Amino acid sequence: MVAGRPGDGDRWAPGYPAEGDVSGAGRLLRACTETGDPRPFGTYEIRLREDGCAVGGVDFLGPPDEDGVVAIGYSLVPSARGRGYASEALRALLHLARELGVSRLRGDADHGNAASQRVMAAAGMRLVAEDERVKYYEISWDGPDRQEDPSEDQPEGPSEGPSEGPSEGRPLSR
Repeated sequence: MVAGRPGDGDRWAPGYPAEGDVSGAGRLLRACTETGDPRPFGTYEIRLREDGCAVGGVDFLGPPDEDGVVAIGYSLVPSARGRGYASEALRALLHLARELGVSRLRGDADHGNAASQRVMAAAGMRLVAEDERVKYYEISWDGPDRQEDPSEDQPEGPSEGPSEGPSEGRPLSR
């Protein structure tokens, strides 16, 4: 991915990988070199169920800190936006984070990125701060500001609607 070419048998949507995907792959490779495989707190591709085509990525930006807090990021190619893939992938990442004992998950979006703000809000994250450039979101599962996990209300298995959607996250190929 870092080289910008799909591996044998990989299918990529036009525009994939985006800058954020390449950055996530680089972060994964650095973590593997410096501290070992970060899984499950690594980078995952978002793939269409229909044909396995990679359309974006979602990732933990590192392991949780000493307080159980972790940051996330995600991106989609333009042709995949507006179809619910980012929301579904983020809900799956939130669910995984909670299962792994994360107490708080954080994300952010530029003021002009209303779509990303809607994705985080739809996944149950709440706006907690903003500065002149960025809005900051988080969800908490412990403490006085504990929030319910919206992924608990999601049905198991494939979602209803179109047959396309993100596949279960898989670590990026090395």
